[in-house]
Amino acid sequence: MEQPQSHQAEEGSRRAWWEERWFVALLVLLSAVPLLYPTVPPLVDLPGHMGRYRVQLDVDSSPWLWRYYGFHWAPIGNLGVDLLIWPLGKLMGLEPAVKLVVLAIPPLTVAGFLWVAREVHGRLPPTALFALPFAYAHPFMYGFVNYALSIALAFLAFGLWLRLGRINRTQLRAILFVPISVIVFFTHTYGWGVLGLLCFSAEAVRQHDRGGGWFRSVFWAGLQASTMALPVLIMAAWRGETHGGMIRGWFEWGKKWEYVIQALRDRWEWFDQGSLLIVAALLMVALFHRKLSFSRNLLFSAFVLLVGYVLIPRTIFGSTYADMRLVPFVIAVALLSIRFREPGQSQLARTVAVAGLAFVLVRFGAHTASLGMAAADQNAKLEALNHVPMGARVASMIGQKQCNLAWEMPRNSHLGGMVIVRKHGFSNDQWAIQGQNLLDLRYHSPGVFRADPSEMVRAMHCRRRTAWRVDLAFRMLPHDKLDYLWLIDPPPINPAWTKDMTEVWRGPHSVLYRLHP
Repeated sequence: MEQPQSHQAEEGSRRAWWEERWFVALLVLLSAVPLLYPTVPPLVDLPGHMGRYRVQLDVDSSPWLWRYYGFHWAPIGNLGVDLLIWPLGKLMGLEPAVKLVVLAIPPLTVAGFLWVAREVHGRLPPTALFALPFAYAHPFMYGFVNYALSIALAFLAFGLWLRLGRINRTQLRAILFVPISVIVFFTHTYGWGVLGLLCFSAEAVRQHDRGGGWFRSVFWAGLQASTMALPVLIMAAWRGETHGGMIRGWFEWGKKWEYVIQALRDRWEWFDQGSLLIVAALLMVALFHRKLSFSRNLLFSAFVLLVGYVLIPRTIFGSTYADMRLVPFVIAVALLSIRFREPGQSQLARTVAVAGLAFVLVRFGAHTASLGMAAADQNAKLEALNHVPMGARVASMIGQKQCNLAWEMPRNSHLGGMVIVRKHGFSNDQWAIQGQNLLDLRYHSPGVFRADPSEMVRAMHCRRRTAWRVDLAFRMLPHDKLDYLWLIDPPPINPAWTKDMTEVWRGPHSVLYRLHP
């Protein structure tokens, strides 16, 4: 029977330095450092989301926004940051509110990781430090902020689930997790799904360790986890009101392997993949080293998440990268499951603790540098908005660096959303996917340039069937339906394409043109 190590003995034994509360608090605070400098966190999709937040806050009072967009509240499983922005944006302004909420996500995630490890092992193993950089994993850097917030809440809730199970307060747990599951669901559906899988798998192991067979244990675990089933009814009603949300991309093994090696993707491929190799090496060492073992509880949870990753398609209800979002947390849970067979302050444990702290500092330091570079670049490009009048209709063409995948995150892909944020204007970068967000598109006149992904263009030599090439984009640009063209990191263009436009501003890898019907 697996029991948390040293729950009884820990009070009478001296804790190692990596288990001290001050050190845990320091780790949580350190995880916020990479986001302190940027005024607007330079996460790929975030400026686009901020455009929606501006509509949410001001569409009823702005003399311009209502011409282009509408906004309606609906009970969908994708509301986390949107709900928080409603009071905070009115209190402190949109951009500070967004920074505050996004800044809180990595510390909440780190706190959740550490709580889960503490509950499962009875004390904090130094190997858990290697999981902390996954708070800045690929999905977070892509700007999936509702999802990232839901995952942070899911791990905190999972820590509470484990604790209440450990002290046999299962009735209280059943009551508490009805509202908790609803909160996580409305933050983001995927986070609710992850929470359900984590709690079900952990409870199955707990029931088995109490002497039940696996069939009986799985049955009782499902019964316990059913307290989190209320959002199923909400989701059925929500999906019953929408149409056309596609599900596709089943078992695309090439893509699934790409998402694995991109789990820590940020800017420097050699560095990010090297970091992932360190993590993989630790997992392999834990398999064979006589002083290390795994918690069956968390290892089974990691396995259940892995099965979920294999089965989930790439696109669900029109939301892309559904499976990719799960990968980093499969790895993080596997890392959190590692423990020492003989807990204590052995030389090996101290060495691992120092190595883990170094890994955390290097990764967080790299994210600080990377996000700082991206923020400085975006601030320079955003000077263009000083030359755009309020309510202007702006089409962005944002160059994608390669015909296929470039490792560095395409952070400027939705920078055009800041036209909505700061100028209450029209931007062609918003998502028009029914049932996925609360924004309504009213201005359809620009045709293909009315919504995402018309803003992302590639070089003329890109001949992929789905490539939106810059020459095609210029050819189809409706000059009479838009006021400005904003080129951001553009691929090479023919000067003849802009001869009928007036250059208004030029900055680093960015040009703003006035269009003339």
